[in-house]
Formats: sequence, structure tokens, C-alpha cells
Amino acid sequence: MTPDSQDRSHCANSDALAATFSASYAGVVAFIAVATEGSFARAGDRLGVGRSAVSRSVQKLESQLGTRLFLRTTRHTTLTREGELFYRNCHPGVERIVQALEDMRDLREGPPRGQLRISAMGGFGRRIVAPLLNGFRARYPEIAVDLMLDDRPTDFSADRIDVAFRDGHLGDSQVIAKQLIPMPMLVCASPAYRQARGLPRQVEDLPEHSCVNFRTASGRISEWEFKVDGRVQKFQPSSTCTFNDDELVLQAVLDGHGIAQMPGYQVSEHLRAGRLVACLAQYAPNDRGHYLCYLSRLQLPARIRVFIDYMTTAVRALDLECATGLAPVPPAISREPRQTSAAGRG
Repeated sequence: MTPDSQDRSHCANSDALAATFSASYAGVVAFIAVATEGSFARAGDRLGVGRSAVSRSVQKLESQLGTRLFLRTTRHTTLTREGELFYRNCHPGVERIVQALEDMRDLREGPPRGQLRISAMGGFGRRIVAPLLNGFRARYPEIAVDLMLDDRPTDFSADRIDVAFRDGHLGDSQVIAKQLIPMPMLVCASPAYRQARGLPRQVEDLPEHSCVNFRTASGRISEWEFKVDGRVQKFQPSSTCTFNDDELVLQAVLDGHGIAQMPGYQVSEHLRAGRLVACLAQYAPNDRGHYLCYLSRLQLPARIRVFIDYMTTAVRALDLECATGLAPVPPAISREPRQTSAAGRG
């Protein structure tokens, strides 16, 4: 047999298999409907097709099996012995298919339930997301939550992430990014540090101070960012302490070991309580914004939709935009339109 004839034979076999499977599947569905309803007409009503279409599907199935499945009279339709055996073997599989379809419909339209996989950056996840999960779980007890703290860029597909919390917009154009709150970056110190060392009045003063740095998940030291004379200026001070955890950076500043540039949500409570003071507000960079990210607005399962709605409301109610202790921003900067940076920490 030549390669061409082999290819033609393979295609013919494939087409025959496809046709056989299609006919068999339609026939089995029609057969189960007739056996359950006890009538070709009622089976047609249940399947949304005519009685004749159901009859043709069953006849094709009987031809494939080489046996009669029903005894038909003008008044009754009953299973043959072979039909009873076939029904017992097919029914569990069809029931599982029907149940699978109903489960998918419930996930979309029914009470929210199922597994929800969430990713958040370490500091935001510990300080903001994790505490709010108690209220969410109380409201939606049938949703199981899996929270991953990870400062690396989110790979929704590889990590099977449903929702991610991130600073700034993600690079993936398919990702929907919904801003939850502003995220200003603030240079802060403890009152004890201010009393002992004073505070920088301009960016050029930073080398004279003890600085606490943050090491990102990629291993690099996060640069401090400012806006000087309308231009972005990045600065990486020499540090007395460097940590790869936001909370350790914060604790070092609270303990008076130095100053650090930190996100507003992390320091707002301490600024209000007077445990921290802020400086260099006149050089504050553009607001990065903190975002809730997911893959699509279309066909979102109920568990994802209710989580997005709940967290949006809950996070915005936390009053994380505290500006206590900040010096007035010069008019030239305050009039400038605020933009969202596409870059985020980590």
C-alpha cells in the first residue's frame, strides 16, 4: 500500500469513527430519554426535538448494535431484554454527564461554592487580604479559599490563579485590573529616629541617613522613587539593613533603625497613631495604585464574582489613605494630574 493510499484509508477510518461516535452518542441520549419517559413523544419533548428525530436516532443505534432495544406497539413502548441490559450499563454514565452539566450551571448561576485560588504580594496579603477572608468565609461558607503570598509577577495560567492583588497594572493585556485603593509611596521614620538624627528635607539628603531597603523576589534591591521638578528620579541608598520581607522593613523603621520608603497601606495606621512620621512628601512619586486582577469579565463563576465584589467594598472601607504627618505638597505638584504607574514593587 502506498503512502497516499494509507493516508486515504486513515482518513476514511477517522471519518467513519467520527460518524459512528456521533450517531452512537445521539442514539444513546435518545435511548435513555425514551427508556426514562416510556414514550418517544415525551422523550422528544424532554430533548427539545421532534418524535421522528428521536425515533431515527434510536433506529441507528439499534442498527449499530445489531439488536432491538424497544418493543413498540400503538399504546406502549417497553424495553427488550437486550434493551434492559444496555440501559443498566449506560444509565450511570449518562447520569454522570447530566450531573456534570448541572454542576457547571450551579457554579455559574447557583449559590457561590467551589475552590478559589488567590495570589497577593506578601505585605498586602498579610496585612489586608488575610484578615478580610474571615468575613468573606462567614458570608460564603461553601467557598474554599487558597491564598498564596508571592511577590513575583502573577502567572494566572501556570499557577491556576483566579484573582490576584498587585501594585500597578500587569503587563498581560488579557488581565482585567480593577483599582482598589491609591498606593502612595511614603518615606517614614520613627519619632525616636527623628529626634536623634532629624529627617531629610530633600532627596539629596538621603545619603546622610540610615536607610532600610527591601529586596524583591527577583533578588534586586528595590529602588526608591521620587518626582523632582516634574521628572521621575530613582535612588538606591546604601543601607544599614536590607530585608526581603515588607514587615521586617517596617519593624526596623518602627524600632528606630532607619528610614524607608513604604506603601501607604502599610504605614497608614502607624502614621495615625504617631508611631511613624513621614517626610519628603513634596517629592512623592506618582501613585501606583493597588489593583485586583483577574482574567476576564465574561463567564465568571459565582465564586469569583462575589469575591471581587466583597473585597472591593471591604478594602475601600479600611481607610488606608491616611496622610497624617505629611508636609503640604507644593502647588506645582498638587495641580499635576495623578497617573497610575505600570510598574509595581516585585
